[in-house]
Amino acid sequence: MKQDNRSSATVGASKARDGFTSSFGVLAATLGSAVGLGNIWKFPYLTGTNGGAGFLVVYVCATLLVGLPVMISEIMLGRRAKSDAVTALKKLAPAGQPWWLISAFGVLSAFLIMAFYSEVAAWVFAYVFKAIGGGILSSDPKVTSAAFGSLIADPVQSLLWQWLVLVLIGGILLMGVAKGIEAVTKKLMPLLFLLLLVIGVRSLMLPGAMQGVSFLFTPDFSKITAGVVLTAVGLAFFKLSIGMGTMMTYGSYFRDDQNIPATTLRVMCADLFVSMLAGIAIFPAVFAFGFKPEAGPSLLFITIPAVFASMPLGQLFMVAFFILAAIASTGAMLSILEVPVSVLSERFGISRPKATVLNLLLLAVIGASCALSNSSMAEFKLFGMTMFDLFDFVTSNILMPLGGIFLCLFVGWVWGFDRLKAALSNEGQLHNEALVRVLFVVVRFVSPLLILVVMLKGLKLF
Repeated sequence: MKQDNRSSATVGASKARDGFTSSFGVLAATLGSAVGLGNIWKFPYLTGTNGGAGFLVVYVCATLLVGLPVMISEIMLGRRAKSDAVTALKKLAPAGQPWWLISAFGVLSAFLIMAFYSEVAAWVFAYVFKAIGGGILSSDPKVTSAAFGSLIADPVQSLLWQWLVLVLIGGILLMGVAKGIEAVTKKLMPLLFLLLLVIGVRSLMLPGAMQGVSFLFTPDFSKITAGVVLTAVGLAFFKLSIGMGTMMTYGSYFRDDQNIPATTLRVMCADLFVSMLAGIAIFPAVFAFGFKPEAGPSLLFITIPAVFASMPLGQLFMVAFFILAAIASTGAMLSILEVPVSVLSERFGISRPKATVLNLLLLAVIGASCALSNSSMAEFKLFGMTMFDLFDFVTSNILMPLGGIFLCLFVGWVWGFDRLKAALSNEGQLHNEALVRVLFVVVRFVSPLLILVVMLKGLKLF
């Protein structure tokens, strides 16, 4: 069977496409996709519940073995095909083989993730205004817990904030790739770093802050268990926005001379840096005021407000913290929603404005079931889970891992080393061939096996 191995300049050249216009724009947009609430919320609480610095070391190793190779593969395939995620694999796979189903499930995964992620982002945006108004300014976790409970239990507030978030993201996507996604992320990412640095410096100035720094950077490897390792591998896979077509879609907007391995390595390092800055901003303050670092998912909405309320100028820094969390969620949502928008626009010939509005309308309806999972639809459950939990479980434990596994199998076993090497070259300028061989071995054997183990663990099969 004949496989499409045309150059990236030729594939899809018949139709002019929007795309990223600068190296910094590529980095900002890709980083904006990778940096989400996972950095500001999930990474700190998982670090807190899994022993601190030791978990961080394992996470870095896992990122090199899983996150980075799969990200390179996705972006490479997207740039090679210069098309939406579904069309990309239709073009690149051997004729008649249904590898495009990987991307089809990725599109479904992105849509379902957006349905519940937009509600979490809605809570963050609501908390920006609650922090400004002083409604969550209390050092008593019981008060902050009650404030969060009243927000998620109010169906009107839940729906209103979710729809406002969807309108914001849709408005940016309507402006296109260069004038929308790239332009916005180029402004938001530097602001996110600046806010994290300011909050981190303030946190380090608190009495007792060094205990939190020690927790984050002094490894205690006695706390590393098999469960901790699997958690780190899972986080490395999910936090870089891979396995759901986002990086393949963004890769299709990459310029032909963009160095993919170098760009992805910068994104990985910057993403890790953001996570560590978030840890520096959070853990010193948590320890300084006697809170528990293993607070779990409640860390963002219950513990953090209580922590900032305990420090001088706490309201100001609390507002800054939730603004940066809103920025992080915005970059991630842009990349997630771009996946189904690009498929409808390019694969089915629907204009980009209509494709965006159609996705927004569908999300407003389907996402409402997630927004109401703590209020009007709390008793409505499938397989013993609310719609919010069900969408989270299906995407995190089934669709995304399967997408990552089959993507690795496609690159490692169907495409092969020669095509991988050619696709990673920039206009004939080959990267270090030894590194490409290492990447090929990892993608072919190591990454899919590790993702499979994490998937089986998530499904509680062992």
